[in-house]
Amino acid sequence: MTTHPNKVAIVTGANRGIGLETGRQLAKLGFTVLLGVRDLAKGEAAAKGLDGHVEAIALDVAAPDAAARAADEVERRFGRLDVLINNAAIHYDTGSRALRPDWTVIREAFETNVFGAWRVAAAFAPLLKASGHGRLVNVSSEGGSLASMGAGAPAYSTSKATLNALTRVLAADLRGSGVLVNAICPGWVATEMGGPGGRPVAQGAAGIVWAATLPDDGPTGGFFRDGKGLPW
Repeated sequence: MTTHPNKVAIVTGANRGIGLETGRQLAKLGFTVLLGVRDLAKGEAAAKGLDGHVEAIALDVAAPDAAARAADEVERRFGRLDVLINNAAIHYDTGSRALRPDWTVIREAFETNVFGAWRVAAAFAPLLKASGHGRLVNVSSEGGSLASMGAGAPAYSTSKATLNALTRVLAADLRGSGVLVNAICPGWVATEMGGPGGRPVAQGAAGIVWAATLPDDGPTGGFFRDGKGLPW
């Protein structure tokens, strides 16, 4: 197992579920892991439950200035960021239909799932470049694949499709900087959002960690699950 001592990673939406498990796996590989959370007390409690160098950092991706403040803190303390995982997401609205839109839910979904990820990526991009080997992972979903998209979960599906598009744009913007940018579908995972019956959380998080630890000649601008390509 390749370890990554002295590397720094931040995971958004990380006080539970896939985000927390991703933090656990990265810490096991030697990363200093920052759990980005809305509620710092909950984040600190979550961090105490993990082995390794893990701590919480205030980062509400839906708050306009939170990403910039968090980036300033990371720059002051570490001078760089090696891995950014945009995991925070809301509103898996399976019971909704596009022709009966709940605009509040749709706007909230885009605010977190798209604009939040975009804010965080923009704020931390200089620090990922400073790493020289930065990895930006957008946690997406096959529900956002245009190739298989159907009715249901309109807020979630369209926001994840937009996140996939953002992944392509960011990968192109950062090409040549040493930063690899990819979208990862963890699959249907048994979490509070996914509900019971899905695959184990550790299995879903493993694909995210794969993208976070790609070699320098690894792919960029791709969409993957378990290390295998998915159709856009």
